[in-house]
Amino acid sequence: MDSQPSRSSGRFETNTPSLTKSISDANTHNQSLASILNNPHAGKSDSFWWWSTSSSSIPTPDFAPLSTQPKPGSETRIPDFKPYLSSISEPYTRFHDIQQHTKLESLDDQNDQNALVACLKEVPSLYFKEDFELEDGATFKAACPFRSNVENLATQEKLSQYLDAVELHLVKEISLRSNSFFEAQGELVDLNEKIVEGCDRIRELKESIKLLDDNLVGSARKVHELNVKRSELIGHQDKLKLILYVNQALSTLKLLVASADCAGALDVIDDIQHLLDGDELAGLHCFRHVRDQLAASTDSINSILSAEFMRISIHETGDVDASITSKFKVRETISMNGEGHEVKLDEEETSNLRDRLLPFVIGLLRTAKLPAVLRVYRDTLTADMKTAIKMAVEELLRVLGAQPMDSDFVAGERAVDTEGGSSSLASRLRSLSPECFVHLLKAVFLVVQAHLAQASEVKRAIEWILCHLDGHYAADSVAAAIALGAAASETAHETNGQVNSLLQLSVQRKGNDGTTTSTLSRNFRADVLRENAEAVFAACDAAHGRWAKILGVRSPIHPRLRLQEFLNIYNITQEFITATEKIGGRLGYSIRGTLQSQAKAFIDFQHESRMAKMRAILDQENWAEIDVPDEFQTIVTSLFSSESETCELADEVSDDIAPSSPEMALSSDGSAKTEARLQKISQNAEHTDSAPLRSDSTTQSNETTPRERGRSSPKLLFFRGVGYHMVNCGLILVKMLSECIEMNNSLPGLSSEVVHRVVEILKLFNTRTCQLVLGAGAMQVSGLKSITSKHLALASQVISFTYTIIPEIKRILFLKVPETRKGMLILEVDRVAQDYKMHRDEIHSKLVQIMRERLLVHLRGLPQIVESWNRLEDTDTQPSQFARSITKEVGLLQRVLCRTLHELEVQAIFRQVVTFFHSQISEAFSHLDISSSQAKKRMYRDVQHILGCIRSLPSDSKSNPPNWGQLDEFVAKNFGEEVSQ
Repeated sequence: MDSQPSRSSGRFETNTPSLTKSISDANTHNQSLASILNNPHAGKSDSFWWWSTSSSSIPTPDFAPLSTQPKPGSETRIPDFKPYLSSISEPYTRFHDIQQHTKLESLDDQNDQNALVACLKEVPSLYFKEDFELEDGATFKAACPFRSNVENLATQEKLSQYLDAVELHLVKEISLRSNSFFEAQGELVDLNEKIVEGCDRIRELKESIKLLDDNLVGSARKVHELNVKRSELIGHQDKLKLILYVNQALSTLKLLVASADCAGALDVIDDIQHLLDGDELAGLHCFRHVRDQLAASTDSINSILSAEFMRISIHETGDVDASITSKFKVRETISMNGEGHEVKLDEEETSNLRDRLLPFVIGLLRTAKLPAVLRVYRDTLTADMKTAIKMAVEELLRVLGAQPMDSDFVAGERAVDTEGGSSSLASRLRSLSPECFVHLLKAVFLVVQAHLAQASEVKRAIEWILCHLDGHYAADSVAAAIALGAAASETAHETNGQVNSLLQLSVQRKGNDGTTTSTLSRNFRADVLRENAEAVFAACDAAHGRWAKILGVRSPIHPRLRLQEFLNIYNITQEFITATEKIGGRLGYSIRGTLQSQAKAFIDFQHESRMAKMRAILDQENWAEIDVPDEFQTIVTSLFSSESETCELADEVSDDIAPSSPEMALSSDGSAKTEARLQKISQNAEHTDSAPLRSDSTTQSNETTPRERGRSSPKLLFFRGVGYHMVNCGLILVKMLSECIEMNNSLPGLSSEVVHRVVEILKLFNTRTCQLVLGAGAMQVSGLKSITSKHLALASQVISFTYTIIPEIKRILFLKVPETRKGMLILEVDRVAQDYKMHRDEIHSKLVQIMRERLLVHLRGLPQIVESWNRLEDTDTQPSQFARSITKEVGLLQRVLCRTLHELEVQAIFRQVVTFFHSQISEAFSHLDISSSQAKKRMYRDVQHILGCIRSLPSDSKSNPPNWGQLDEFVAKNFGEEVSQ
């Protein structure tokens, strides 16, 4: 809209005084300092309140007179404010005018709005709608209803009035804005004149500049233009030379790639890549495909380098595999003690391998493809290892499968699949004898060693190239290749990675390029070395997996093998694990787990068979003493005795027992002989029986004495100079314990399992022996008529021997047991030893109880004998039947125990026998009714006979006479005179 007309003319002049007064009042009451400071019309120099004195029409405000009584220290007067009033008069006047103008504008706007409202009230709103068109039927009907002629005339009149009202208001609005329009028109004319004047001056300046340019700087500018043109031509010439060079380089690159000159091709690629990375070739459309061509050439070079690396590293070991299998195939006999040849390259072959690998490794380092190629090499090496093992097994099975197996393996264990006309690989492996299988494992071992030796040399060659080339002619080339490879690898990583990381790295490289390059090279070298080590470990792991698979095929057979046969397989597997782990640098958990599980299965199966065998032998045991064969004395001597004890033992043993040689060990042949000897012993022992201890002492004496007189002294089993009488089951127990100790020494990793099995065997033997002897179970199982003192004494000897060797067994077994398991196992072994001690003591108590029961039986018939003494005359000078019977049975027990038990044990037993003999007999005699002198004589005769027997019994008593007791006191009290006579 046009600006408002001036308020100083026309109708606005009449209202000036009133408006001035109202504005002045409003300013007096409402104006604040903030309004003055925020005045938009203030000049640039009005930083503070500046009042102009140009308007003298504004009266100076009057101030109220001050108080007549001045305040202390105040001397300010009205004239003192005149400088201030004069300084702010001009800004105040200007501000007053602005306020007045604003008020007038607001009043005019209000008047205009009132006029517009009045116009809208006069004219209906229908005519002011934006979509008002009489062509529209509804609009025409609303505006012109045409009901009658009179109404039509009235409507026309109204329309005329509406038009006049609108025109009147438009005229008023135009008149209000006419002054502003003409003022704007004048300003526009002035602006046009100034523009024309400016264009004339510009034209004059251009003519002046043209004259100066032609007369002063024309020649200099021409020289400059010629120099620029010359520089551009030289640049174009250089660019054409560069294009020619790049074109020739691309042609040369093709020839180098075709001739497999990888080093030269990589040099050309580096040069072209350097040009592409710079600005020299930027914008050349002819070279838009050069990067793709370089990438294709690099891929071709990488393929060549990778193929040559694989050929040198892997594919030259096929001849070694064939030579190894051929040597094993032509061998006629299988030597269990034969040692394989360790496959190892000499210094010349190692140097040759390094020289052949050096250019290809450098090339792969430059292209940053060596880690990827090493990963491919790892997979190829693993597959080649598996294939070589499989081929070697198949080749050897053709020869070894035709050899006969041992008779121990039944035909059912071969599991031959004959449906397809040929057996499967697994069944053919199961059908091999243990010796043939070990022979096959040795061949596989050598094949694996050949491949791992080659892989190890390749690994060492790569490490030598990367880390130990100081002073070598190729040291600089390798360092440069590592740097290029590190940069290329990082560039590829950034291209495939995040853009943000790329930006951060670019910022960092500007600050420390040297440090970053060194770090990248070090990381790249570490990546290559890691992949190099992973390749060898993967090959070792593949070999472990194949070996474990071969062992797993025969898992049902290995637990049934003899100990030495299983140890052959176990030992060669351990050698294989040690050798491969040394090359691979890591532990092979899979094969160790397989070997451990098969060893545990072997121990479990052998233990179950021993337990079953021990139960059967104990059930068939007749508890008859047998001669100890030399093999068992050798077992005890070699396992538990030192060399000095062995020499002493040779002097103490009788001439019938051949001294054992310290060098003798229980071999597989010795084990077979011992088992045959044991079978013979068990057969002979079935026909031997000892005389039962019955009430009829005469019958017992007649049955036992002739046999004891007719046979020579038996061979004993000596341990630390002490001999032990043995029965069949005791020798079998010694044999089993020796096998367990040998197993413990051969399988140290399962020592705790072996200790558990030994404890179970000892528990079974102790428990079952107690049931058969003390519990009289042998009478039902073995067919014994009774359990005699001889049986008890022999059982005591076997139990005592076992109890004596348990600490030695514990010492030997616990040499291999881990410290973490020793505590619990020691408690178990000590508990078993305590059980054996209690068992032995119970047997001794049983022997004492038998004698006590026999004494009580005879004492019950003593009153009848005493009655006969009172009736009959003393014609018999011998002791009574009671005295003879009891002394005879005691003498028989003495002979049996002295021949079987040790002296200390016999003394301990008879010390108890003497004690209850004294107490029981003296008490029985004290209650007898002796009415005649001859009865008293006969009692004295019996007491003397019994005391003579007691005096002869072995005892550790220090009394004089020996075995003094209550019966002696009874004699001294009742037969004092007879004793003195």
